[in-house]
Amino acid sequence: MRFGRRPGERAYRSRTRRLLERQLAAMLVTAVVSMSALLVSYREVQISAGEMRDRGAPAVQGVAATQLALLRAHGEAEFSVKSGIADVVGAGARYENQLAAADQGLSRLSDVQIDGDRGRGVLETVNGLLTSYSSSITPGAVKYVSDKPMQTEKFTEAETLLTRKGTGVVPRLDVLQRHQMDRIGTLTSMSPLRWSGWAVAELGLLAMALITLSALWVLRTRCGHSLDACLLLSLLAVVLLATVPLIAANRTQDQLATARDRLIRIEQRAHGQQDPDRRTHDLDALAGAQQAVTGESTRARAGLAAEGWQSGVYYGALAVGALLVLLPAVGIGRHLNADYWRTG
Repeated sequence: MRFGRRPGERAYRSRTRRLLERQLAAMLVTAVVSMSALLVSYREVQISAGEMRDRGAPAVQGVAATQLALLRAHGEAEFSVKSGIADVVGAGARYENQLAAADQGLSRLSDVQIDGDRGRGVLETVNGLLTSYSSSITPGAVKYVSDKPMQTEKFTEAETLLTRKGTGVVPRLDVLQRHQMDRIGTLTSMSPLRWSGWAVAELGLLAMALITLSALWVLRTRCGHSLDACLLLSLLAVVLLATVPLIAANRTQDQLATARDRLIRIEQRAHGQQDPDRRTHDLDALAGAQQAVTGESTRARAGLAAEGWQSGVYYGALAVGALLVLLPAVGIGRHLNADYWRTG
């Protein structure tokens, strides 16, 4: 003769079943929330590094290089006239090469500048001013070599177009550069929103680990099962997800901070050459600044190149995250089905 389970035993089994079901539901919800926050946060860091490498660094270099090329072109033109070289070589390569470099720099800037519509508007204005500047500086250096009053007038016009506060070519590019550096600061900093994303991810994974340990304890003490392999693997997945993406993100943030410092030095080098007393008398310093800007930009972009393991972390985390949802469902679901659901 078979007897049913005692009421106390049935109640105990019912409480255990409900506890495991709640733990399973909590693990699934926690896994989805923490993985979503983790993947979005990590992706944001990688996107920032890519934008810095592909647009940010070239844009800051482009503005600085254009400013330095214009300042050097003006200095070369004035030097050629004052030293009498203009009488021999005419327009020559003393400043026209620099004007051509500035024009090419502006063309590239239209594709990489990071100030949006406002930046495009500044570049359109600068292009128009540059045409007017060329129309003044070239006759002053070539056509009116023997006509000092006209030459002085043309150089004065060119000087005004180039450096007049607020409306000159170089000051307008300064404004664009400030806006771009503001954007660089946003790309390279950990904003409260980004911090909150990582906090949600890490706290969610911590909660996931605690729930997993609790489920293992329930299965062992209440159900008499040994340690479940699926839940142990799930616990290992939690540890990996809590550490590896965070290490990779910190590495990328360090790269972003280093690149930002290099771009700040680029901006400072270009700005430091805008002193009128230095511009026409220290052409060697301008040439050195141009080389330094190019070198700093190259190093900044090279430093932002993602290492192989950094590039694969996102997809690795995505795969491990899928396991983080699947493993608890298999591990706890199997015991629930065998011990409770199937037996009623």
